[in-house]
Amino acid sequence: MTQDPFVAHRSVLFTVAYEMLGSAADAEDVLQESWLRWADVDHAQVREPRAYLIRIVTRQALNRLRTLSRRREDYVGEWLPEPLLTSPDVAEDVELAESVSFAMLTVLETLGPVERAVFVLREVFDLPYGEIAEATGKSAAAVRQTARRAREHVAARRPRVRVSRSEQRAVLDRFLVALRTGRLQELLDVMAPDVVMIADGGGLVTASLTPIHGADVVGKVLARANQVVAALDTTAVWLNGAPAGRVRFDGEPAAVSLVVENGRITRIYVVRNPRKLTRLDDLTELAR
Repeated sequence: MTQDPFVAHRSVLFTVAYEMLGSAADAEDVLQESWLRWADVDHAQVREPRAYLIRIVTRQALNRLRTLSRRREDYVGEWLPEPLLTSPDVAEDVELAESVSFAMLTVLETLGPVERAVFVLREVFDLPYGEIAEATGKSAAAVRQTARRAREHVAARRPRVRVSRSEQRAVLDRFLVALRTGRLQELLDVMAPDVVMIADGGGLVTASLTPIHGADVVGKVLARANQVVAALDTTAVWLNGAPAGRVRFDGEPAAVSLVVENGRITRIYVVRNPRKLTRLDDLTELAR
């Protein structure tokens, strides 16, 4: 038997849904809904299963995204994407790794649902405008305009310097050692003066409700963490296609993702919401 196209392209479909939603749990729900619709289709009439399935997933993700947008307005504190444990192989596809990075996903959160869908399908998956038009229910001309606006919006907000994974790992290692030992000066040395730290506790665990700005303030907050917990453990892992940290504060897990520019940290993303930390033990397959 030949493999069902949905199964064959599942990693791609999950990646589309995840990049549109920033949530693995919601992406899985979208895939389940898409599978039910695919099951009702006469597969013999589908000439390009991959494109057809991406259209189904996009429509379901758009429906889910509109609902989530309202729900996130009531979210307690800052909302961050759900971190995924990935293999180092994901980083070999630079465009894919960048598209699922915390930095990019947080920028995508500032787009409207259709803008986000168009950007993901065009810039990441390189779909023709006609196919994107079918997936989003817009005209090809409207999709072209939306793609241009979304590109400009993202370009103005994404990190401007692309660093190698080896440089990212070196900075991460320095940061994790400084965090584990609570040495303020070492933390200050590895952070840019205008660093910003954003934490997501979802109202379930302790986390700052607003971003923390400046190395002096961020450094003191991080150094104090070593003093107020009995045990602080750090492990370097690959999250969302990049070197990152898995941290335990008295056994409570957190995921830490960094943005590095010119050898120093400019953004620190800390996910502590336990509902978003369920995929840190099993690898997630991403593809495009």
